[in-house]
Amino acid sequence: MISKEELAILIKNTESDHLERTESTDDTQKFCEAVCAFANDMPNHRKPGYLLIGVKKDGTLSGLSATEQLLETLGQKLRKNGNILPIPTITIGKFAYPEGDVVAVEVIPSDIPPVRYNNKIYIRTGAMKDVASEQQERVLSERRVSSTLSYDVTPYQGATLDDLALDLFEVYRKGAISADIIEANGRSIEEQLASLRFFDLRMQCPTIAGILLFGKNPRYFLPGAYVQYLRFPGTAITDEPDDQQVVSGDLGSVMRELEIRIKTNLTTHLEKVSTLQEKVYHNYPEVAVRELLNNAVMHRDYRSHTPVRLYWFEDRIEIQNPGALYGEVTLDTIISRNSYRNPVIAETMKTLGYVNRFGYGIQRAKKALNDNGNPEPVLESANSVFLAKIYRRAP
Repeated sequence: MISKEELAILIKNTESDHLERTESTDDTQKFCEAVCAFANDMPNHRKPGYLLIGVKKDGTLSGLSATEQLLETLGQKLRKNGNILPIPTITIGKFAYPEGDVVAVEVIPSDIPPVRYNNKIYIRTGAMKDVASEQQERVLSERRVSSTLSYDVTPYQGATLDDLALDLFEVYRKGAISADIIEANGRSIEEQLASLRFFDLRMQCPTIAGILLFGKNPRYFLPGAYVQYLRFPGTAITDEPDDQQVVSGDLGSVMRELEIRIKTNLTTHLEKVSTLQEKVYHNYPEVAVRELLNNAVMHRDYRSHTPVRLYWFEDRIEIQNPGALYGEVTLDTIISRNSYRNPVIAETMKTLGYVNRFGYGIQRAKKALNDNGNPEPVLESANSVFLAKIYRRAP
C-alpha cells in the first residue's frame, strides 16, 4: 500500500489514467467503474491505480471522517458483491490528516484482463473514463501475462473451436455481456470467446475454462472434470451404495444434475414449537449442501485426474475436492479471506447464478446448519485435498 508521504504528493497531482479523486462516499457505480478501469490499465503502465475518497477535484481535502463502517462497506462493494469480474487485487487504507481523512483504494493491474463491471469493460485514457471499444478490448485480451495465468485461463493446444458447443456460449454471453454491447458486436466468434477468457487468440485454441463451460466432451481433455456421486444406506464407505452416478458434461449441465441429486435426498418434518405452532426442519438445509458443493466445483484443482466426490451417508454428507486450500486461505482464515485458484470459473458460476456473492459460501453454510439445528460442519485441508463434512440433524 502507498505510504502517507507518497499519498500526500498524489493528492496534489492532477487526475490521470492512474488517479481519480472524489468527495462522494456512497457512489458505488463511480467507485466500481474506477476500480475496473485501473485494473484494465489500458495505458499498460503496470503500476497501481488509485481512487482517493475524501479529496476534492482541486486537491484539497473534503473533511471526511472515515469510520470503520465506511471502510467495511466499501470493501463489500468492491470485493465481494461479484459485480467486478474477475476480482482484481484491491487494498483499502485510511489516512488521517488535519484537514480530514482520505480513504485510498489501491488497484493492481490485472494479469487476466479484460476486467468487467456490470458486464462492461471500463478503461481510462488520461483523466477520462469510458467503455472500451472493440479494438481496445482486443488489445486487453491479448495482453494477458502467460507466465502467471491461472490454470483455467491456460490455452489447451490440443483442442479446437469445433470442440466447443457454441450454442451454449450464445446463451451464456447474454448473461455475461451487456445487451447494448452485444447489439453493436462486430467481432468474430473467436474474439467474443477470448473477451471472456474462453479462447486464446495467440494460440488459436480454447482455454481450460472454455472447455469446462462449453466443451462437447470436457472429460476427453480433462479426465478428472466430473463429480462422483454415491449414496450409502449406512454410515460406512464399505457399504454397498444403493445409488451411484458419474456427473459429467459442461459445467452448467453438471450443476443442474447436482441440484437434482441434492433435492432428491433432502427430507423434511414438522416439529411443534408451541401449542399452536409447528416449524419445518430438514435433515440438511439445502443452502448448506449447495454452497459447499459449489465451493468444491469452483475451487478444485482441475489439473488433477481425481473427481469431486459427493458421498451421501445415512448420518452425514462428505464433499471432497482435489486441491487443498489455496493461496492465503487457511482453515483459520477461511471465513475472512479469499483466494481463487480458478478466477474465471468463479466468474462463470456467478454469471450462471450459482454464486450470489464471493467469500460467503462457508459462512452461509454454517448459518444454515445452525438455524436448522445441525452440528457445525467439519472442514479439513491436507494432502492436496479439501474435505467438508456435514452431519444430519438429530430427529
